[in-house]
Amino acid sequence: MKRILRLMLTAAGPYARQFRATLRVSLAATILQAAAYASFIPLLAELCRDPVRTGRVCLWLAVLALLVTGEGALRVREMTFTYDHWHLVTRSTRLRLGAALRAMPQQELSRRAAGDLTQVVGNNATMAATAVSSLAALFVQLVTVPAVLGVVVLALDWRLGLVLVAGTLAALPFVRQVQRRSSTGFRTVDEADGETAARIVEYVQGLPVLKATGRAGADSPLLLPVLTRQHQAQAASNRSAALPVAGAQLLVQLALVSLVALGAALTLDARLTPATLLAVTVAAARFAEPLSLAAVMTKLFELSEAALARIDDVLTVRPLPVAPGGHPPRAFDLHFDHVTFTYDGQDRPTLKDLDFTVPEHSLTALVGTSGSGKTTITRLLCRYADPQHGTVRIGGTDLTALAPDDVLRHIAVVFQDVHLFDDTIRANIALARPDATDAEIEAAARAAGIHHFVSRLPDGYATRVGELGSALSGGERQRLSIARAFLKDAPVILLDEPTAALDSESEAVVQEAIARLVAGKTVIVIAHRLTTITGADQILVLDNGRITQRGTHTELLAEPDGRYARMWAAQSAARDWRIAGGGHLPEDGPSAVSVVRSAEEPLT
Repeated sequence: MKRILRLMLTAAGPYARQFRATLRVSLAATILQAAAYASFIPLLAELCRDPVRTGRVCLWLAVLALLVTGEGALRVREMTFTYDHWHLVTRSTRLRLGAALRAMPQQELSRRAAGDLTQVVGNNATMAATAVSSLAALFVQLVTVPAVLGVVVLALDWRLGLVLVAGTLAALPFVRQVQRRSSTGFRTVDEADGETAARIVEYVQGLPVLKATGRAGADSPLLLPVLTRQHQAQAASNRSAALPVAGAQLLVQLALVSLVALGAALTLDARLTPATLLAVTVAAARFAEPLSLAAVMTKLFELSEAALARIDDVLTVRPLPVAPGGHPPRAFDLHFDHVTFTYDGQDRPTLKDLDFTVPEHSLTALVGTSGSGKTTITRLLCRYADPQHGTVRIGGTDLTALAPDDVLRHIAVVFQDVHLFDDTIRANIALARPDATDAEIEAAARAAGIHHFVSRLPDGYATRVGELGSALSGGERQRLSIARAFLKDAPVILLDEPTAALDSESEAVVQEAIARLVAGKTVIVIAHRLTTITGADQILVLDNGRITQRGTHTELLAEPDGRYARMWAAQSAARDWRIAGGGHLPEDGPSAVSVVRSAEEPLT
């Protein structure tokens, strides 16, 4: 419970002080509750006297009433936290999880599936709030009531008290076994739930492809394995704790029966009065009830611990450290000073002793095969991670001396794959600057070449773009992302080949918008189509994490044996495609229509 209490205090967050106070109130209320049960013993003893002493009966009735009233008043205070703070703890937990995810290093965030994080922020946060607001007080009752009543029974008759103690000690190993099995089982179930949630998100997003390939439905290879694992984990968790729970409850009941049997024998032997036996039996029954319930509730506590542990796992991820002495850059040249970087879990570095400078107000293009390190360079510039060796600087300022959010204030990124939220066009553009006015948003849209399209929509800028921007074409989505960059007006622009997936007409419009966007900026572009970077101030050719060539387009073409010249030749030749069709082919022959290309695939 100490471990669970620590996790509960973490989940309580800013309400930890109120949570501690509530636990103290719950403890006091439970002690009064146990004392009220104990007061039945002398009350019953008085009622069994002959003659009955009315004054003493009234006294104990008054004590009982006072204890019950005091407990009731304390329970009201206890419930104030339960009912008034449950939603506040839930909200606070989710806000803190959001802040932790925002501060989490990108490579750590990337290894966590979206559906799994949804499970943490959704179900786990709800379970954590329930544990803080309700389960902790319940645990206090389950422990305190038997403890107080056990002391009372021992005081009345040590022999009967020892029977209860022996039964409790015999049941404890079973409760511990329930705890161990439930802890392992619920962690497995929670992980399976997170994996299932992640696959469901992926399934829904990929449903058009799955339908086209006939793999949608209950037997989809994307869903069936994780649903099967989830079912097996749930079944195994339920089975594993069933016998220990039954064993613990049986031992507690046997202890109660043994107490009554021993008490009856002592009464028949005139060593115990019937009134005392009756009083002890009532106290023992109330003693046994929480213990039997504890065996069942242990599963719920372990379920809570699994949820709390997953939340704690996110909240305790350390953000990237910020070195002292940092100051906002005053210039915006970029410099990689002998940078070496290796992703977590990999043995070979992705970037090796990389050294280059991007002058302010210049355009540098990165080209190379997939996996050569182009995207990693842009990630390090955005401080999604820090290099293990070397330094990345903006305007002479080491990025490790700036918080990631401070770095990103100076950088606008236009990706090839645009991510839009299921909100209005206005809201999606305003992500770059939430305080922007409608006039500023419209000006950014005009600069991006999308205002004319938006103005023709029935709801204009209030039009919703659909999930992932499904209501817009690829070119429209890309221009909307460029409008974001215009609105941000950052001095550094990173372009990840934003026209690669567009048709020729959309590409021309987007290229015009990009030309306006990068004017007067410091620009790095990841290029796949070499024709788009012939005017770059410098081109860096990457291979296996190293710069193998650098220079202008003309200078690199002057090296006929260089990789850039070979890539240029391959892409130039690859533009000559033809559709070969013709005549009737045998049934077992190749397709009647085939795509033929005059050169090998481009190396990019």
